[in-house]
Amino acid sequence: MRRTVRTVATLLALGFALYFAARALWWIETPAHPALMLLSIAAYLAIVIVAVLVDAAHRVTMPLWAGILAMIAGFAIPGMVSFALEPHDRTAPFATWYIGALGLLAVVCIVRRRFVIGWVVLGELALAASSFLGVFVALELGLVGSTMWVVVAQMLVLFWDRAIADTERLAGIQRAVSAWHATQQVRQRERRLRTQYALAVAGPVLSRTVAAHGILTDAERLDARLAEGRLRDELRGASLLNEAVRTAIEAARRRGVAVTVFDEGGLDGVDEKRRGEIRDELAGVLTGVDEGRVIIRAAHDPNVAVTVVGRAAGGNTADEDSVLLWHEIPRAAASARE
Repeated sequence: MRRTVRTVATLLALGFALYFAARALWWIETPAHPALMLLSIAAYLAIVIVAVLVDAAHRVTMPLWAGILAMIAGFAIPGMVSFALEPHDRTAPFATWYIGALGLLAVVCIVRRRFVIGWVVLGELALAASSFLGVFVALELGLVGSTMWVVVAQMLVLFWDRAIADTERLAGIQRAVSAWHATQQVRQRERRLRTQYALAVAGPVLSRTVAAHGILTDAERLDARLAEGRLRDELRGASLLNEAVRTAIEAARRRGVAVTVFDEGGLDGVDEKRRGEIRDELAGVLTGVDEGRVIIRAAHDPNVAVTVVGRAAGGNTADEDSVLLWHEIPRAAASARE
């Protein structure tokens, strides 16, 4: 769409430039200095082509040197045309072509985001036309129209830029919302899969418990507690678990260790490779625990991903002497921290 609008605007600018050049050549009276008139027309066409086309394929903003040429044209062309004609011919239709032509050049500068240069060209045109023709005559012969062109071009460009900025902002919001929805769907799917996995583990134990009317052997009671613990782990600490961690937790519980897992987002933002390393380290830590109570917590912390605290079975939570294990797993690997 943007390319189509740019193409249409370019063709319109070049078309109007050719119209003003053809109007300048439609002499009713032969200029006193035809070569000077032809030179002014050729210079105008060359500068308009430069202003419209130079570097337009890569960026909208006109190069500064092209803007300087436009300002030189705004000062030089009215003088060249006026000096090429006799004073009584300066108000003829073919003689005032530069008023509309330089108005178009100012519009081109505005459209190509050289606002100051565009207004300077218009100011040069107004000053030169008023000097050679008189203020009211210049206004009557097209200066009002050229001024309106520049004003409208300035307003349209400002509105267009604002519309593009609003569109890009809305597109960014839409992408963010879509990403959020996708993330939520992935999380819901992951929670559903983990719940199904945990139920698949606990389901047989629950079925046996119901079938036996709660009358279980010691081994079956242990299996029930392990299944219940695994179900709780899957719901509370999904991101901390892999097969090694699950196996280590189950082994610790079989040794009589009470293991509690809390996932509070400690692994958020950690890449998958590092997550695997953290889980493997956690499994290794649990392997060495033989008694007491272990709390595994993944809290939001800029440095620590997982904290493992082990306490004596009968220890008070406020008693520091009851702490048998304290292990922190950093978010970043040792090599990355160095």
